[in-house]
Amino acid sequence: MKKSNFVAMILGTIGGILFALGMCMALIPEWDAFQPGIVMGTIGAVVLLVMVLVWRKMENKNPIRLSGKTIGTVLLGIAGALFLGVGMCMVMVWTNLVPGVVIGLLGIVLLLCLIPLTRGLK
Repeated sequence: MKKSNFVAMILGTIGGILFALGMCMALIPEWDAFQPGIVMGTIGAVVLLVMVLVWRKMENKNPIRLSGKTIGTVLLGIAGALFLGVGMCMVMVWTNLVPGVVIGLLGIVLLLCLIPLTRGLK
C-alpha cells in the first residue's frame, strides 16, 4: 500500500466517524445533543476535505479546478446525500415510512446521476 493511500484511509476513517457521530448526536432526540452534533459533524466534514487535499498533494496531482461542471457536480452530490439522509430520518426517526422511502429513493437516483455526469456515457 502506498503511503498516500494509507494516509487517505486513516484520515477518511477519522473524518467519517466524526461526521457520522455528529449526525447521530444531532438527529437522535434522546441524546439531546443537537448543537454539539452539528459541531462534531462539521469537524468530520473538514477532516474529510483536508483528506482530499492531502491525498492530491501526496499523489502530485493538480489542484482541483473550479468550473461550472465541478460546482454543479458537488451540489448534485450534496443534494443527493441530503435527500437520502432526510428520507432515512423520516423512516427511522420520525416514522413517516412512505414519504421517507420516496425521498430516500429520490436521493439514491440523484447520487446515481453522478456516475454519467462525472464519467460520461460511452
